[in-house]
Amino acid sequence: MSEDFYCDEALSGRTPIEVVAETDEILAFQHTRPYWPVHIVVVPKQHVPSLVDLGDADQEVLHKLLAVVRQVAGRVESEHGACRVLTNLGQYQDSKHLHFHIGAGSPLR
Repeated sequence: MSEDFYCDEALSGRTPIEVVAETDEILAFQHTRPYWPVHIVVVPKQHVPSLVDLGDADQEVLHKLLAVVRQVAGRVESEHGACRVLTNLGQYQDSKHLHFHIGAGSPLR
């Protein structure tokens, strides 16, 4: 897998995605290999390495990203009664591009 699946595949259009929500700066889409029955990923369209390393981005990208995370998580919680929101750092972060997972239901695997 690429170091940055989101820039190299999802945002570039190389891998087809199902868009859930989108702004000029942020994209939310159905995970391409879901872990839960509901599994949505939210990413900034600009490359941002991680939650603790914003790279060339400013703090405003976090505000915009979290606004979409809150919107999508609220919708998932409303529809399914609960949801989880998580991000990973360091060795746990497979794709080195800031992203949040929003999920609901029991693991599929």
